[in-house]
Amino acid sequence: MAIRNFLDARPVLDDMFTILVTGATGNVGRPLVTHLTAAGANVRAVTRNPDGAGLPPEVAIYRSAADALPGCDAVFLNSRALGEELASTVEAARAAGVRRLVALSAINADDDFSRQPSRVRGDRNKEVDELAAGSGLEWVSLRPSVFASNFVGMWGAQLRAGDVVSGPYATASTAPIADGDISAVAARALLNDDLVGQRIPMTGPQALTNAELVETIGAVLGRTLEYHEVPPSLVRQRFIDIGFPAAFADAYMGLLLETVGRPALVTHDVEKILERPATPFAAWVSDHRQLFTD
Repeated sequence: MAIRNFLDARPVLDDMFTILVTGATGNVGRPLVTHLTAAGANVRAVTRNPDGAGLPPEVAIYRSAADALPGCDAVFLNSRALGEELASTVEAARAAGVRRLVALSAINADDDFSRQPSRVRGDRNKEVDELAAGSGLEWVSLRPSVFASNFVGMWGAQLRAGDVVSGPYATASTAPIADGDISAVAARALLNDDLVGQRIPMTGPQALTNAELVETIGAVLGRTLEYHEVPPSLVRQRFIDIGFPAAFADAYMGLLLETVGRPALVTHDVEKILERPATPFAAWVSDHRQLFTD
């Protein structure tokens, strides 16, 4: 792969390089596609949206990874998007002569499954990591912490309704990573050789408690917000009442409980790879403030 610097806003590939992105219209996939097309890559996108939902016009849209794989040089593997086709996609990639797999995993992929709430939503972080690493192809496993966008889903409705966020464990700590930082690192992993064979733990630049996260959102929005801690049993029932499986509620509560009073891990891999600071949570909120207000 003969490339220069993919971060430059000009075509950087000396030869056309074809990359398949699964989950291409998601919070990570969409900006990843933008990075890759800006670098001059030939991008194929797998998405359930038949018109590509605003992807660049030069991107080829596919409904299945199997149809898109022939002729691809690299694949971005999103386990939730691939679902039951995850293992068969890796096998088909090997058969098709794909050179590199970049897997979207998670920083807690090796933890007990009962502490991985995203598994209930369809993520297979451990499996995608192991399949990529065991494929016999070049591989990179990206292991991000909690996505910044997750807090829109968790707290957005409460913030639109008032100034109090109710939840468990006010002192539970996370180091949320901006979704766009994950995309930028993924582009680097797909277009450059220097990350091959690595499992990369990625976090935001600061560990924040639930209470501090809410205060940060309030500071950006110009509102005085409060995090109101409620008993875990009530939160569990609330999840169930709105349609989440009990397994998700239990895993979410267990994950938070382990970080109560203990700052979350902060890594500096994003800064080292991108040669710029990781995006602070406050900056991400500022860039996406309408998600908390509209």
